[in-house]
Amino acid sequence: MPAVNTAVATTTTTRLTANTIEPLDFRKAPVVVSGDNIYVAWWTNNTENGNQEVMFRASNDAGATFSDKINLSNTTEADSWRVETHGEADTVVVSWWETNQTSDTPVARLSTDGGQTFGPVLRLAANGTISSTDEETTTTAGEG
Repeated sequence: MPAVNTAVATTTTTRLTANTIEPLDFRKAPVVVSGDNIYVAWWTNNTENGNQEVMFRASNDAGATFSDKINLSNTTEADSWRVETHGEADTVVVSWWETNQTSDTPVARLSTDGGQTFGPVLRLAANGTISSTDEETTTTAGEG
């Protein structure tokens, strides 16, 4: 099993919701290194819809190059934030929270090809068995 290293870059920030400003603990960009694979995810409101969105980039050549960023969340009715990244070899899981006026829901997306494509959004708080193959939705580098 290859060694897996993780690192997190952080900055202090605030989040605007409705008519209030809430302090966030930290804005994180978790990084996972597994062999020659480097995975990084972050959230930003620098998007077309103005919501917080989860972005992702991968390197499969030890950081010499990185893929185009992918908008993993692409939500219009919630802010996507508090992102975490975990991976080993070509498998990477990115999880985050989708928050709006009425809910705060944990979700995740899974890639088994080094972050080149991702399966559907998995709603982790739903009861019953969930599967990464329930939907045919995938996101590829360059989309988002």
